[in-house]
Amino acid sequence: QVEPALYERTLTMNGVSKAYAMTGWRIGYCAGPVDLIKAMTKIQSQSTSNPTSISQWAAVEALNGPQDFIAANNAVFKRRRDMVVEMLNAAQGIDCITPEGAFYVYPSCAGCIGKTAPDGTQIDTDEAFATALLEAEGVAVVHGAAFGLSPFFRISYATSDENLNEACTRIQRFCAALT
Repeated sequence: QVEPALYERTLTMNGVSKAYAMTGWRIGYCAGPVDLIKAMTKIQSQSTSNPTSISQWAAVEALNGPQDFIAANNAVFKRRRDMVVEMLNAAQGIDCITPEGAFYVYPSCAGCIGKTAPDGTQIDTDEAFATALLEAEGVAVVHGAAFGLSPFFRISYATSDENLNEACTRIQRFCAALT
């Protein structure tokens, strides 16, 4: 048993987006001291619109339903993450650290900046890298500048192993062709 006096000083917050694959539904929840929750409710009611009733009920069902799939999904995402990180780190000029959460990686393309694509495109920014990659290999990534993170780019690994393997193979090929 934790110290009971801590109850009045503890706020627990979470959401259903990632664990229950309900991204975009924007459902979260809090538990804590009544006065704090009341104050949070006042602020929330003035700053955001209400989520739909169907999404609220779906969240309740997700939270109260079987939970065993979460561990299985986590294992799948960890395997995909590790595959993507390994394959991206094998690409020339790419450095990808292993993220601890979410379902995307932010590899650095700093080693590709200053190089030239086979079509003559100068890779001078992460945005130029993302555009040239899309044009040359058909792989869409989001340049890091969109998030204030240059010279990085974002790749989601919330897709099939086959898609990820193909995308990372194309990224490797693209990077190898830079001069």
